[in-house]
Amino acid sequence: MIIVAAFLTSILSGVFGMAGGLVFMGVLAWIIPVTTALALHGVIQFASNAWRVLLHRKHVAWPVLLWFAIGAVTAIGFFSLVVFTPTKFYVFLGLGLMPILVWLPERWLSLDATHRGHALGGGFVSTGIALVSGVSGPVTDLLFIHTKLNRHQVVATKAVMQAMGHAAKILVYGALLLSAEARQIVPLPVTAVAIIASMAGIMVGGTILDRISEAHFRASRRWIVTIIGAAFLFQAVQIAAA
Repeated sequence: MIIVAAFLTSILSGVFGMAGGLVFMGVLAWIIPVTTALALHGVIQFASNAWRVLLHRKHVAWPVLLWFAIGAVTAIGFFSLVVFTPTKFYVFLGLGLMPILVWLPERWLSLDATHRGHALGGGFVSTGIALVSGVSGPVTDLLFIHTKLNRHQVVATKAVMQAMGHAAKILVYGALLLSAEARQIVPLPVTAVAIIASMAGIMVGGTILDRISEAHFRASRRWIVTIIGAAFLFQAVQIAAA
């Protein structure tokens, strides 16, 4: 299930630059312990996003990423000082509520990833949320509301941003994957095959991306994450009621 989910959700990320990580985190949190899920999600998604960056490297808006990285490193330093143990409820609640951000009126958040202050704040907030709920795609997506970057630049640049968030999870939770208990739950060969599957999914998604229009790209993303978020919010409610 982990390998199949890694492949299919990476196709989704390869097309829209988001949503795939949301679904994959939900699948992992559903079938394995949360802290192990966060660590495994970080490893596989880091590899997936790094591969996406390699495939679309000519479209990456590198100047944007310096300030985003400063914010991300600051978040890692801050959260390393905070004692917090994520639970399935918090993970599903975060996954369920995050898509609300894509429906905020654009005039409320006139954000542009090419603006230094916006990129700096976005790096801090998105990395922090990634450490708590596992994903931050809809948050980083807000940085591209008013950007003039095209769809290929958005997908490529956001892939680097997402890779930073997943690297943060590896730093904070990664050691858990080396424990005997984690290796019994998810053997290392499964992780390796899942990484390869995610890379294959990114390639398939990139092919689809080339064939869709700019308008279809922007319109579809909002509805996709909303439907996914509603499903996870329902799951959080069920956990709370249990």
